[in-house]
Amino acid sequence: MNANPVDDIGLRARKKRARADAIVDAAQRLVLAHGFDAVTVEAIAEAAGISPRTFFNYFESKDDAVLGQGSFDLDAGFRGEFVAGGPTGRLTADLEVLAAALLGAVAGSDPHAPARVLELMQAEPRLLAHHFAWFERHKNQVEDLFTERHACRPLPTDPATCTMVVFVLVRAALDDWDAGGRQGDVTEHLPAALAKIAAVVNA
Repeated sequence: MNANPVDDIGLRARKKRARADAIVDAAQRLVLAHGFDAVTVEAIAEAAGISPRTFFNYFESKDDAVLGQGSFDLDAGFRGEFVAGGPTGRLTADLEVLAAALLGAVAGSDPHAPARVLELMQAEPRLLAHHFAWFERHKNQVEDLFTERHACRPLPTDPATCTMVVFVLVRAALDDWDAGGRQGDVTEHLPAALAKIAAVVNA
């Protein structure tokens, strides 16, 4: 097993997020300038300097690109390793690795992105509904992953609770990153965020 799985996930996440951020920036600028219906995937791809095919490697739809909501496609090797009880063999550490993978689907190193998303949601209320649908869809995917792992290596609690912990961990790391001025990589905040959650549980 890799001695530093979180570092590896973090490196891949940084590269993926840099490209995703460029797509999100292009999508948001175009929609703010021309309106949602007037902007196509092809126009976004051209503005980001990529092909439409590459666009769909990062986002499932124009809506996702505008909101900065990336596709959640875990590497098949990682999925298999996680289901089998890895990559570290300790659930707490493996939750941190899974959270790092989830963060790879979150574009947003631009500190102005949240304000733009809010502006876009106010202008296009349908984007808010799309945001909630995206969250539920990917939450179910993570729960399915825990269900598969539970069949191979029993979890200490139900898959739904494990899923909730992962999403709390992701949110806590994002909050710490935001509070620190969005400097560096967000995955660097995972150990501290996990320690905070553990402190509450063990109090």
